[in-house]
Amino acid sequence: MQQKIRITSVIDNLRVVENAIDNLTNDAGISQDSYGKILIGILEAVNNAIVHGNKSDVNKFVEVEFILDKGKLKVSVTDEGEGFNPAGIPDPTLPENIEALTGRGVFLMSRLADEIEFNNEGNSVTMTFKV
Repeated sequence: MQQKIRITSVIDNLRVVENAIDNLTNDAGISQDSYGKILIGILEAVNNAIVHGNKSDVNKFVEVEFILDKGKLKVSVTDEGEGFNPAGIPDPTLPENIEALTGRGVFLMSRLADEIEFNNEGNSVTMTFKV
C-alpha cells in the first residue's frame, strides 16, 4: 500500500495528516502501541517541516508519503525549505539544553521510529516503523 498527501504549510493541516494516519493504521490493523509512536513521530516531522523547513510559508508545501509493506511502515516527510544538518542539533538531554524550549523534535522522532534517515539536503526525513 502506498499513499501520498500534500499540504500547505499551515499548522491546522496537521489534522489532515492525522486523519490519514488514523485511516491507514485502522485499515491495516496496526496496534495501538505502534499507532502512538507513528502518530507522534509523523506529526513532529510534519510540524518541523511546516515551521522550520518552510518557515510557515503558505506558498510552500509539505509532502508525506506512506509505504506499508511486509510489516514495515515507511513514512517520508519532505518540505521545500533549505534543509539542515541533523548532526548539528544539540543533544536535548545534556544539562545545558534541558531547559531549552526547542530542539527535541529530531531526538523524539529518532526514539519513536525503528529507523530514521535524512536526505543529503536535510529537507526530507524517512522514518520506518515495524508494525
